[in-house]
Amino acid sequence: MKRPRPPLFLERDTYRRRRLMDGARVLPVLGLVLMLLPVLWTQGGRMGTAGEAVYLFGLWLALIVAAALLAGPLRNALRRDVPPEPRRPGSEDPGA
Repeated sequence: MKRPRPPLFLERDTYRRRRLMDGARVLPVLGLVLMLLPVLWTQGGRMGTAGEAVYLFGLWLALIVAAALLAGPLRNALRRDVPPEPRRPGSEDPGA
């Protein structure tokens, strides 16, 4: 008789944490690709230097906001995975 297979799917929290980590890894690469787009636009001459500067600063702001939106949930997800530090004998909680 065959042994039962392990489950194919990850737990929901683990899956979401991994997708958040993937998003955090892809964000700099996506930002680099989007920052290189004005180089392609200058060949056509459709957008002037001022328009390209507005695009780059807008993209910069969007990347900062995206990183901030990813950081909060990712920090909380990673904090749940870290086990609490063991207490040392003789160290009392000063607040208690």
